[in-house]
Amino acid sequence: MPWSPRAAPLWDLVLGVLGTAAFLLDLGTDLWAFVQYVLSGRYLWAALVLALLLLASVALQFFSWVWLRADPADLHGSQPSGRCLALLHLLQLGYLYRCVTGLQQGLLVWRQEVPSEFDMAYADFLSLDISMLRLFETFLETTPQLTLVLAIVLQSGQAEYYQWLGICTSFLGISWALLDYHRALRTCLPSKPLLGLGSSVVYFLWNLLLLWPRVLVVALFSALFPRYVALHFLGLWLVLLLWVWLQGTNFMPDPCSEWLYRATVATILYFSWFNVAEGHTRGRATIHLVFLLSDSCLLVVTWVTHNTWLPRGIPLQMLLSVGASSFLLGLVLRLVYYRWLHPSCRWEPDQVDGARGLLSLEWCQLPQNRRMNQLAQNFFPKAKDETVSSGKGEVNGVI
Repeated sequence: MPWSPRAAPLWDLVLGVLGTAAFLLDLGTDLWAFVQYVLSGRYLWAALVLALLLLASVALQFFSWVWLRADPADLHGSQPSGRCLALLHLLQLGYLYRCVTGLQQGLLVWRQEVPSEFDMAYADFLSLDISMLRLFETFLETTPQLTLVLAIVLQSGQAEYYQWLGICTSFLGISWALLDYHRALRTCLPSKPLLGLGSSVVYFLWNLLLLWPRVLVVALFSALFPRYVALHFLGLWLVLLLWVWLQGTNFMPDPCSEWLYRATVATILYFSWFNVAEGHTRGRATIHLVFLLSDSCLLVVTWVTHNTWLPRGIPLQMLLSVGASSFLLGLVLRLVYYRWLHPSCRWEPDQVDGARGLLSLEWCQLPQNRRMNQLAQNFFPKAKDETVSSGKGEVNGVI
């Protein structure tokens, strides 16, 4: 079957609809759980669910608003006035507004027989911001909510139907956000290599398999020592925040918002790996992996040495065995991905007889999301010039 120029825009539109639906489904299940906790008199649990929702939402709206203010004035020609946008973000609707705008742009591109370069570039611009915001929401709200629900289930020894639904939708949201973010970064590559099914599955699995044991261990510690989990998080978060600051991030348009970005990245690093600096990052990724593994082992040792047990009926040994197996399998898949499936890219333009190669003048004049371009350059390895590498095709490994 011949390739159609409308196939890619249609696929992007479908993914946008599914991503928005996953976000709304996860939000709905969290609100449902909040109502159920209130009705059953579990006000502390309800307060924690609502606090996580509000904190993540406020941070999400702030990022969205700052990025809109930093974008070129003539980029978003048809968007509402500044006051309307400010009101939308104040009402915690800024992210949904971005999702609707992205879907409208995707529909516009799909309806064109031959999509214009500008419309396609603008659709990519919008989808990149949406993917980044979705990733932030995942680790500021969805992952902590999943940890909280698992801790409640482990502590009580039983799970209600709405809790099972919340666990399933949280895993769905986390998986989707990780894969969508990786897919979005690939659109920043000048050559835009296709994201194959095999590499997508492997990338999705290793992230999920490494994240699940971490969430389980933190949830277990929260269930056994609920008074100390906040202290544990704060202590590790401060260390990770210092580490992010020492790497000299420069993602946001001003110093104040940059600190919020660093705080968000530190929260992500509490659960999973996130690259924020350019260059050889294999060493930094290894240090982070060892750091999280050591901390997780210490959390497990804590409940063993204190002879603290969960309610009867909880197969704790089986959970820990599954978590350890999941970690090992995820580590193997991670090595497989970065060894054979991770693309490399020439970010610098080829200078051949004055030509600019991949980065043509027309390409540079299209809408470019420089925020995500910077992260993509950190994430994807840069292929060395063949004349420098003596034709060996070596690449810089960036995780």
